[in-house]
Amino acid sequence: MAKGTKERMIEATARLIQLRGLHGVSLSEILSESGAPRGSLYFHFPGGKESVVLAAMQAGINEATEILEACLTEATDPAAGVRAFFDAAAEEMANTEYAFGCPVAPIILDAPGMDSELASACRAALDEWTAMYRNTMVAAGVEHGRAERLALTIVASLEGALIMARGGRDASLIREVGDEMGMMVSQALTPPHH
Repeated sequence: MAKGTKERMIEATARLIQLRGLHGVSLSEILSESGAPRGSLYFHFPGGKESVVLAAMQAGINEATEILEACLTEATDPAAGVRAFFDAAAEEMANTEYAFGCPVAPIILDAPGMDSELASACRAALDEWTAMYRNTMVAAGVEHGRAERLALTIVASLEGALIMARGGRDASLIREVGDEMGMMVSQALTPPHH
């Protein structure tokens, strides 16, 4: 089935922002890349560029959240879930010829106003992903404070691994960092021997 104009604009915006960042993309490029007529942008996105960028970023956030949820719930334990998500990210990085990245990173790096809807959506996504990791570890018996610190470390490590893999065109780095994060989670799950 053919994609609608709105969906094409969202996908084109997401691709362009991954490649050039928030400020490196113009409305005319979004229209050109999506093949959408000029009048359709403000019809579908009355708020202009920020509205279409927010929709594109939210679509990426939703997709990442669904994949993370699946990895964490289908895994035998939180460590395996962490590894599975890093593996999925590495596979996507390689499959997109190193164009893939976090849906919020290019927005954050271009520093939207702290009170903007874009900045709020970025913070909410990072908080949600951190909470998903933390809650999975707490449910498996990791103390809440330790689980929170590990979750922050996992999210920060993935963000860094994505940038390094993209820059070095080597997705295996993401898997290596994921393996290390998985080992840290496994250690937190294992009660200390006395």
